[in-house]
Amino acid sequence: MLKELLYPLVQRFTMFNIFQYISFRSAYAAVTALFISFLLGPWMIRSLARWKAGQEVRDDGPQTHLSKSGTPTMGGLLIIASIAASVLLWQDIHNRYTWIALFSFFGFGLIGFMDDYLKIFRKSSAGLQARFKLIGQFAVSLAIVMSIYAHRNEYTTLLYLPFFKNPVIDLSLWYIPFAVLLLVFTSNAVNLTDGLDGLAIGLVLLVSVAFGLLTYLSGRSDYAGYLGIPYIFESAELTVFCMALAGASVGFLWYNAHPAEVFMGDTGSLALGGIIGVIALLIKKEILLFIVGGVFVLEAFSVIIQVFSYKLRKKRVFRMAPLHHHFELSGWDESKVVIRFWILGGLFVILSLSTLKLQ
Repeated sequence: MLKELLYPLVQRFTMFNIFQYISFRSAYAAVTALFISFLLGPWMIRSLARWKAGQEVRDDGPQTHLSKSGTPTMGGLLIIASIAASVLLWQDIHNRYTWIALFSFFGFGLIGFMDDYLKIFRKSSAGLQARFKLIGQFAVSLAIVMSIYAHRNEYTTLLYLPFFKNPVIDLSLWYIPFAVLLLVFTSNAVNLTDGLDGLAIGLVLLVSVAFGLLTYLSGRSDYAGYLGIPYIFESAELTVFCMALAGASVGFLWYNAHPAEVFMGDTGSLALGGIIGVIALLIKKEILLFIVGGVFVLEAFSVIIQVFSYKLRKKRVFRMAPLHHHFELSGWDESKVVIRFWILGGLFVILSLSTLKLQ
């Protein structure tokens, strides 16, 4: 919005020329989201506490978590508000990627909000029934994917693998179910990871910075050509969104660090997971996403493995799933699990970025 309002004044005031640069707007999008988080955070935490929007903690998990019962949840509203305001201020509102990203963010966030609302209203950890949650995720994912497919470019249905310069297959119409499943997976993967103070939001911060760089490179024909990656016209505007996401993540981590003053709830985790998947789709990094967000993938697959193992063998592979609870029950302190998972997440990000020069 600021670009549309101020850049036309460049003929009178040359200083406004800076608004054409994505790097400038991305940096200030991060600062704006961070500032909004700091400004609204205390008020939102007090409001959630006043509304008795407290977290219900499972009694079959680590017993140390029982003390967290009653901690305000639905803090994802703070993340959504800070990112939305920052994006609308700094991103090009005439760019279609701006609106795809915002619709995705709000769509998945709405599903999470409904789940959190029911949990709080019923005072249980059940929330929205699993089948209805999945139906909602599939519906939002399908709407997003159909929009992308309807405005597809020459790269949209092509599948790229890390370390390979050329696409390995053209998915054609199979792109639609593939992309829908990817979005449902990523939204649930972040949701499953959000079980310890600061764990999920810290990993989202790392992923958002990585995708900030990837979106910028993918949206520049010179850099994309040099690196041998698909050049996605106008996708560099997504860098602004990624950096707003990074700023909001830092702001929320300020309140979510151990001991957490607020939890993001499904409102935040589903929205964050969904938008990460959408950005990966838009810049053709669907498979690289599994490396960038490696910890989210490990967490999700630990649940899948645990469920299948118990159904088929009546035996558990892990002490408890998701994976972070397994290490807690193995004797690791919560903060140690979080920091070590952050380190692992950072290593995954470095590995993913290294693939740009190894293809």
